[in-house]
Amino acid sequence: MVAMHMKIFGRVQGVWFRANTQQAAQRLSLAGWVMNTPDGAVEVHAQGGHDAVDELLAWCYQGPPGARVDKIDFRQAQVDESLKGFSIRY
Repeated sequence: MVAMHMKIFGRVQGVWFRANTQQAAQRLSLAGWVMNTPDGAVEVHAQGGHDAVDELLAWCYQGPPGARVDKIDFRQAQVDESLKGFSIRY
């Protein structure tokens, strides 16, 4: 199991980015969370199989219709064994 933390910049708030990220992560059987940040970005913590985490990262570069992704900062993260499922944080 691997974990990745991402911060996604661009037009990513108000375009259903969190809900669509949650759906993509659930389809990939990932655990973690997604949330808006005060600076207009979206943060994601995703963990699971290496290929599935990489696939979610690739999806985030496109995002849902209406989104414009300018940049993603990502790094390896610590696996959080307490995470069950993939949630939207507010």
